[in-house]
Amino acid sequence: MSYEIVIPTSGRASLAAVLDAIGPGDDVIVVDDRRDRSHPLPVSGARVLAGPARGPAAARNAGWRATRSDWVVFLDDDVVPPPGWREALAGDLAAARDAGATQGRIVVPVGPRPTDWERNVAGLQDAQWATADMAYRREALAAVGGFDERFPRAYREDADLGLRVVEAGWTIVRGVRYVVHPVGEAPASISLRKQAGNADDVLMHRLHGPGWRARAGVPKGRRPRHLAIAAAGVGALAAAPLHRRLAGALGAAWLAGTAELAWARIKPGPRTGREVATMTWTSGAMPFFATGWWLRGLLGVSDEGAPHPLPKAVLFDRDDTLIVDVPYNGDPERVEPVPGAHAALERLRAANVPIGVVSNQSGIARGLLTPDDVIAVHGRMQALLGPLGPLEYCPHGPDDGCACRKPAPGLIERAAARLGVAPSDCAVIGDIGSDVEAALAAGARPILVPTARTRPEEVAAAPEVAGDLAEALDRLGFAPPPAADRSPVASAGSTRPVDARPGEIGAVA
Repeated sequence: MSYEIVIPTSGRASLAAVLDAIGPGDDVIVVDDRRDRSHPLPVSGARVLAGPARGPAAARNAGWRATRSDWVVFLDDDVVPPPGWREALAGDLAAARDAGATQGRIVVPVGPRPTDWERNVAGLQDAQWATADMAYRREALAAVGGFDERFPRAYREDADLGLRVVEAGWTIVRGVRYVVHPVGEAPASISLRKQAGNADDVLMHRLHGPGWRARAGVPKGRRPRHLAIAAAGVGALAAAPLHRRLAGALGAAWLAGTAELAWARIKPGPRTGREVATMTWTSGAMPFFATGWWLRGLLGVSDEGAPHPLPKAVLFDRDDTLIVDVPYNGDPERVEPVPGAHAALERLRAANVPIGVVSNQSGIARGLLTPDDVIAVHGRMQALLGPLGPLEYCPHGPDDGCACRKPAPGLIERAAARLGVAPSDCAVIGDIGSDVEAALAAGARPILVPTARTRPEEVAAAPEVAGDLAEALDRLGFAPPPAADRSPVASAGSTRPVDARPGEIGAVA
């Protein structure tokens, strides 16, 4: 059972201890998610991948999409795996059988009367699906689209992923392995910074409904009390110039709520002068921070960064996406695959993903090509690249008002129908804006792979942009090819020519 270890890092010094504990290997991927990369990350014995610097969810997505193993093991950069952790991990993976994930235990060393911050970190010991040590089957990650990048903090993105994996029909089991999570230093204001998680809770409610806490094993929390205390405080200030008695009552409610919160945080702790002072002043501010972040969450979240499940089919533009663009080409001898096209197609074939081609061929309407010319070019393209599934092309000109010429969705809809999938279950890879617009019009997922002819405004407008076909498939969640490149498909040379007529789908081998 193969696995790779993904460790996102913001550059913490503790990363060295993690790498020393698990030992060097090509199966370790460190995602360098620092915003400032002016200095190299001091890492040896591991692959280093540049992260997107958009938070841990995006960093973990970048890491697992670069893997090719059966399992992806996520570790935080501030945990310490004990001796024998790899052996215990291997046992957990073997015992997981058909499970989608296996969770390691987290041990947080604290004293008998921990501080508020220590208790916060110690909560990881009971957290469900915490990615401090979490192994996911790569197939399960791809099926649900990985982490939701709309969670910008290391908070709730793990619960959201766990819920989606379970809802997709997988099980998540607990293993016997464990890691130690030391309690690091934190500023006195750390409890106020953590209130940003209230915005993430709003997103969790929107995505998973009111019962998400119970299903994810998340305690109820104090938000209703925070809201009441903050409302009392604001109400007291607002009423003071108009109604002293009401202001006094609201002020008393605020004071009582704040005192109860402070004592609840002071009572289990060491009760040192510093701890008591910190708990007192942060308890006065906490309800307002919590409420502010909760209100910010209510303002709404865009769909940018939302996870995409693995597409059921991938459709490609033809010219400058799969083959080098030769304007109005009708000569099969001039067909030349773009670099990486064969490898990308083989990668999809290895994953048993249906593919197709959608292409505007206005040269027919302009009198520069015949349908037989297009058919001959398609035959040569398949001879070089292997079977390509439905080859849909539009023979019309830009002013013909047809429903198939991109950016209209007709080609995509027809190709999807012939493949037996919904357009919304397809990804479309192309090199210009009309490819993107056609995909969006059909409800498919577009990825733009720009070339020299792609206009800057088209790149700026595209929801997703990849540097090449390999990166496009990485973004879609397909496993990279094995280290040894596949040889060309045996059937490539025997692919029979396409015999489609204008507006029809070509036959495939």
